[in-house]
Amino acid sequence: MTDPLVTQRRLILALLVLLAAASWAFLLWPSPALDMARMPGMGPTMGLAAPLFLAIWIVMMVAMMFPTAAPMILAFQTVQAGKRARGQAFVATWVFVAAYLVIWSVAGLLAYAGAVIAERMANVAQLTATQAARIGGGILIVAGLYQLSPWKNVCLTKCRTPMSFIVTSWRDGFGGAVRMGFAHGLYCLGCCWLLFVILFPLGMMNVAAMAVITVAIFAEKSFRWGQRAAQGVAVVLVLYGLTALVMPSWLPTFVAG
Repeated sequence: MTDPLVTQRRLILALLVLLAAASWAFLLWPSPALDMARMPGMGPTMGLAAPLFLAIWIVMMVAMMFPTAAPMILAFQTVQAGKRARGQAFVATWVFVAAYLVIWSVAGLLAYAGAVIAERMANVAQLTATQAARIGGGILIVAGLYQLSPWKNVCLTKCRTPMSFIVTSWRDGFGGAVRMGFAHGLYCLGCCWLLFVILFPLGMMNVAAMAVITVAIFAEKSFRWGQRAAQGVAVVLVLYGLTALVMPSWLPTFVAG
């Protein structure tokens, strides 16, 4: 007979994979709104109002982050399933996941606010395409250097060791599950936020860039050589950023005036 715990883990993993796959399908699906957002030169907000921007941001987050968050979600579910089997009070896994999503949703609101401010400043300064692309190159360099920072290392370590996080950050009850979801979301955000920011110079709806970033995040979080993967990403980002400073047209968002 199949262990109920194993069955539950398989179901949760299948659901996470399904949600991620559905999100990728949505991002690839041709539609007037998405096609307009994909056009070069649309600016950081992609010409979208805040609600639609946030909706697309959340879909992007699910597509890119759920595969890497799966080990932590499954670790939380394992402990709660054990408590349930012993007749103890337990909390459903969706509470933890919902709190995690709240953190990334707030990040999306901040990203939209930053995009609006950036567009207004660019209009006031009357930036040329070359100047804007060089700023994008600078963002890539900063993102690369952040990959080597102690803050990145701390957050990445937390994300790479689910059971260690569970042991050191466990909180009982509904409120505890929310706090744990918030905590993991913040560590995850601290680990990856600049890898999302670089989508502004690379193209917020650049699916190829999203796919490469997703693979990079998965590698640095999931494999034994994850720290080296993070360092390799740092080198690539810095070199690409330096290249964009010299040859701005190499950025996919560059539109010649």
